[in-house]
Amino acid sequence: MDRKDFFKETFEADFTYINGFMRNVRRYGDCPAVFSPARGMELSYSELNSAVNQLANALLGCGLGKGDTVMYMLHNSIEFVICYLAPQKIGAVNCPVNYYLSAGELALNIEDSCPKVFVYENSFSDTVHTALGISSFKPSVILSVGGCAPEGHVSFDEFIGREADTEPVFSWKLGMYDECTRLYTSGTTSRPKGVPLYSVNEVLSAHDVIMHFPLGHNDRTMNMTPWFHRGGLHSGGPCPTLYAGGEVVVMREFNAGLTLQYTQDHRISFLIGVPAVLSLLCRVQQQTKADLGSLKGIVTMGAPLDRESCTRFMQVLTPRIFNGYGTTETFWNTFLRPEDLPEHAGSCGRACTDDDVRVVRVYPDRCADPDDMVRKDGVETGEIIISSPAKSSLHYMGNDELTDKRFRNGFFYTGDIATWDKDSFITLVARKDDMIVSSGENIYPAQVESVLMEYPDVADACVVGLHDQLREQVVVAYVVPRDGSDFSLKDLMRFVNGHQMLAAYKRPKYYRVCDHLPHTPTGKLQRAIVREQVLSDFETGQLHR
Repeated sequence: MDRKDFFKETFEADFTYINGFMRNVRRYGDCPAVFSPARGMELSYSELNSAVNQLANALLGCGLGKGDTVMYMLHNSIEFVICYLAPQKIGAVNCPVNYYLSAGELALNIEDSCPKVFVYENSFSDTVHTALGISSFKPSVILSVGGCAPEGHVSFDEFIGREADTEPVFSWKLGMYDECTRLYTSGTTSRPKGVPLYSVNEVLSAHDVIMHFPLGHNDRTMNMTPWFHRGGLHSGGPCPTLYAGGEVVVMREFNAGLTLQYTQDHRISFLIGVPAVLSLLCRVQQQTKADLGSLKGIVTMGAPLDRESCTRFMQVLTPRIFNGYGTTETFWNTFLRPEDLPEHAGSCGRACTDDDVRVVRVYPDRCADPDDMVRKDGVETGEIIISSPAKSSLHYMGNDELTDKRFRNGFFYTGDIATWDKDSFITLVARKDDMIVSSGENIYPAQVESVLMEYPDVADACVVGLHDQLREQVVVAYVVPRDGSDFSLKDLMRFVNGHQMLAAYKRPKYYRVCDHLPHTPTGKLQRAIVREQVLSDFETGQLHR
């Protein structure tokens, strides 16, 4: 075999995420890999690998093969880590889903991915039961974590407990181009958008974090956000930490007091969360004065940091604050390091090492070419586009139409409007698609509006975001009652809050009933006008909850 061909074959077969994890099993077998303080449970790399092998062998035993999907709906937990790794052992796809989803939304995800195995936490049993009843696809095996498994479902512990912890044996080959992880990102409609990630994407996402923190095998990380997010899984979550040989500390759900206590007691190196979470940490830290001396940094994602907040975080928590900007499709792609702050607070930072991030002109009838960039003067606005092939598969699963729209010329067109300056620092100005960001969750007004319009007494609706100190934004619904109807705002709220296609975090916090909404002569809703008046309506008490 030619030396070049030998290298190519070896590289493509061996440069996989699961091989990186196994190197650490051999190197750091007795060192801690994952620790749950709430459960008092810690697994070494060898112990974690044994549990992963048990699940992998159980999956093989029920007929899973290469490319099959394991979907799981779990809080941050040791079981989450096992479900992340075990499918990769046998070439299957691990697919974490948002546990805030409504039953209807979850059913759509199940129908989209057709998982042979579905794993869920017992606390989500009502949502899962309803979703499985709605879904046209039924997983072959349904595993329940915690508590007694309902009839027809199997206890997760029992499922893996009877299996050997030896390395799984199968006939097919694994490689770096195999899909190993699938994430879902919300969209402008109820149709789920599956983002496939190849094994090489997992490896290079881990590498990106390892070099930007930097992250090493002596570090302990704790991501305060859910791991089902790209930022949760890949920014200081299981993906980079286990690849680096460090220890993942589990925070099931965010709690400011526990975060500070865990950081002090367990000497955590890196905390990861959204700016709204850091605001809560500041408030509690000013009272508790926890010892945060072990911190090498706090990394935020999901929203820009304003200068005032950044300065407060640096004074109260740690001077080493990081801020990243990116998407589910491409991970993080611009970064602010501690040396950039607070001077460049408010911006998204500059492109990450392996990424090419540009701001291009916006045209009403077409996408700009990648070289058609706006001036680097901090004034002219354009759309942010991202070239990040190391961390992106450059497509959506089974959605060629949307892929062709968003991925062009090797770039992902984000729909975010920004400026950039002579030093390539990018500042977000607006969201082209009107997306609302609440506590790090993306909410698309069109989906909420479609639910409002289902109510028979609503003639027109508009959803916008209102700035909120803790959540970044909350959802506000403007509704126009149908002529001649017996409209009741309380009944509308009851309808929305019980709707199966709308997760709780997407529900409006405030409503305003009005006579009409602004539209263009062609009938297009002028959301920008409503957005401009929402703060005034809030301050004058015209919003109801």
